[in-house]
Amino acid sequence: MYDSIDINEIDQINLTTTNTTEANQRILIDIRDKYEYILGSIKNSVNIPYNYLALMPENYLNFNSTYYLYCNSGSKSRKLCLHLTQLGYHVVDLIGGYDEYHKHN
Repeated sequence: MYDSIDINEIDQINLTTTNTTEANQRILIDIRDKYEYILGSIKNSVNIPYNYLALMPENYLNFNSTYYLYCNSGSKSRKLCLHLTQLGYHVVDLIGGYDEYHKHN
């Protein structure tokens, strides 16, 4: 099972601001399509669309870091978190997604 936190708690986490292959990072990943990311995103997030992460996680993730995933409402990020956890990655779902974050910020 994967971890989850309320989307509004993300500001309290010490995030790494770039996605590199170094270990022990905390990276915020927006899994929405590029155009959605451009229209608005959470500060310090990187955009890696859902399909890229689902099909080729080894190109973007390592097993020694923590990844916080969000989409628009939280449904795609939950599904992807389950998939990536089964592969051995440490991921955290941000409950409510960007829509919830945008309401309160």
